[in-house]
Amino acid sequence: MSRPGFWDDPEQARSVIDRSNELKEWVEPWDEAADTLDEMEELAVLLEDEEDAELRTEIDDELQTVKETLDRLELKSMLRGEDTHRNAILTVHPGAGGTESQDWAEMLTRMYTRWAERRGFEVEVLDLVPAEEAGIKSAALEVKGRYAYGYLAAERGVHRLVRISPFDSEGRRHTSFASVFVYPRIDDDIEVEINEEDLRVDTYRASGAGGQHVNKTDSAVRITHEPTGVVVSCQQERSQHKNRRTAMKMLRAELYQKKKEEREQERQELEAKKSDISFGSQIRSYVLHPYTMVKDHRTDVETGDVDAALDGEIDEFIEAYLKEQGSEAGD
Repeated sequence: MSRPGFWDDPEQARSVIDRSNELKEWVEPWDEAADTLDEMEELAVLLEDEEDAELRTEIDDELQTVKETLDRLELKSMLRGEDTHRNAILTVHPGAGGTESQDWAEMLTRMYTRWAERRGFEVEVLDLVPAEEAGIKSAALEVKGRYAYGYLAAERGVHRLVRISPFDSEGRRHTSFASVFVYPRIDDDIEVEINEEDLRVDTYRASGAGGQHVNKTDSAVRITHEPTGVVVSCQQERSQHKNRRTAMKMLRAELYQKKKEEREQERQELEAKKSDISFGSQIRSYVLHPYTMVKDHRTDVETGDVDAALDGEIDEFIEAYLKEQGSEAGD
């Protein structure tokens, strides 16, 4: 970086700096852990001569810190795929079941928003269609932060809720489903060929909250990519132009993901999992009655603190899944 002419090409210079910082995120924690282990080895020699409870506690504490550092590096190694570093576009759709499932879809949307906020990520609502009575018909969020897609890809699938329905006058227990799909946010420098002739663009009046202007003009945009059948929509902005631009961003992301999945189909990996993404084949269950438990059916990780999970504390499920996937890949 100190060589003459380094800053002559600012874009190239920024790329080199970003790569340097990325490597430092790996090297520095590893070097610190190695140095700590060397120090603890020297202290352990002292314990051979005489017992010192305070020194033993210090060694144990430092070793625990090293273990936590190595665990973080192990998890990070699970996030080294082609798109894991990117922002994520996450969509939520209720399953069959009317108001109950629509309410569950809204709860999941809040859960992922809270998860992102806890990690310091930014959340932008790309599309949100409220249901008539309660809940939502669909939601699309962009989660902005390093490795957002790498983490959230673990959440792709069907989520199941069991509870006493607040919408059932007889107080009966209901089971609801909602599906979550996650796509990498594609940078503008990644080419996804989209022919305008292949697009059907419909405009309509936005629904729900948003002010009088939103409801009086055809500002909402729905784009259908006819060759693939992919449909995206956006109604968050008052400007039809802005909604179209956002919808095109969503379309690029979905088409890119679709292209990736077609490549991966040859290896029978992602497509095998996607074939299981149907209502009734949930990846995780959230039970509020007759007991409280959240259980991930892929890893068997579970917790009794449902409220915390629904408030965004789902890292233990995400990390367990990522580590299991990494272990399987290494076999």
